[in-house]
Amino acid sequence: MKAPASPPTKLAELIEASPAIVKIRALVDQLAASSVSVLVTGPSGSGKEVVAQLLHQRSSRAAKPFVAINCAAIPRDLLESEIFGHEAGSFTGAAKARRGRFELADTGTLFLDEIGDMPAEFQVKLLRILETRLVERVGGMLAFPVDVRLIAATNVDLGDAVASGPFREDLFYRLAVVEIRVPGLAERASDIPLLLEHFARNSERPRVGFTTSATDYLAGQPWRGNVRELRNFVARATALHPGALVDRSLAATLLHGEGHTLDVLPVSLPLPDRGPWRDGEPIDLKAVLDEVEQAYIRDALGRTAGGIAGSARLLGLRRTTLIEKMRRLQIERPGDC
Repeated sequence: MKAPASPPTKLAELIEASPAIVKIRALVDQLAASSVSVLVTGPSGSGKEVVAQLLHQRSSRAAKPFVAINCAAIPRDLLESEIFGHEAGSFTGAAKARRGRFELADTGTLFLDEIGDMPAEFQVKLLRILETRLVERVGGMLAFPVDVRLIAATNVDLGDAVASGPFREDLFYRLAVVEIRVPGLAERASDIPLLLEHFARNSERPRVGFTTSATDYLAGQPWRGNVRELRNFVARATALHPGALVDRSLAATLLHGEGHTLDVLPVSLPLPDRGPWRDGEPIDLKAVLDEVEQAYIRDALGRTAGGIAGSARLLGLRRTTLIEKMRRLQIERPGDC
């Protein structure tokens, strides 16, 4: 069976200008000769897999497989088989034996993304493999050795997860022999001009350029989706305006939608007036919070001419989450009333 992810044919690039990324690159180089487990942390879209690929490509295992699996994307009932493999007949539908990701990554690197979402029962099995370096397939009777460099990544605070119970403390220390924290894009704003140039240069269509006013404007944005959001922004600019020189006005339109002139929501909106506290009388906190949500959602919709995508960006929500909140709070888009 072919590995789901072979050694990356294109070298991973970690664009650096900020001190934080320069430090990460130096640490990657320092770890190149080692096979210790590494935990890469940071917000979604910040480039954790790029760091993992770079660790692999700089190591002596570079010519061997780089196998990645997203622990949050695999259904719970299939995760064990995906990671550890299974023997024929071990469960309904298992017509033939299948190698798991550990076997496929043998002599190479296994990248476990979103490790914080791994169910507790699989954490125990993963810990045992890390301790023994032996893998046993689902339904198998014999364990066999594997030589794998393990890199894990998460966007959650595993320290908090250990304290509150969902994540095993012993597994955490096994994974985090060395921890590399990748900062969010807003924390490394000095990298944005280089990243814009990088993504534009690698586009298949006529490349776009950015004026100084545009890059200054973009460097001041919150970028809640981090590098992934910036990459998608450049792709959108290239698709809609191939070969154009993007100025500040066009950058704002591409980022927030037509008709958007204000970059952020106000610091605060008026809170619902529920009157003074009365001793012994409870307040309806849910109703108060619903009113606050309604105020911010209506304000965001007004600023984006009813645009769902632009409003979701302003509010730091997923588009589907905003739609669900609008349904629950019975908020209609401007013009739909």
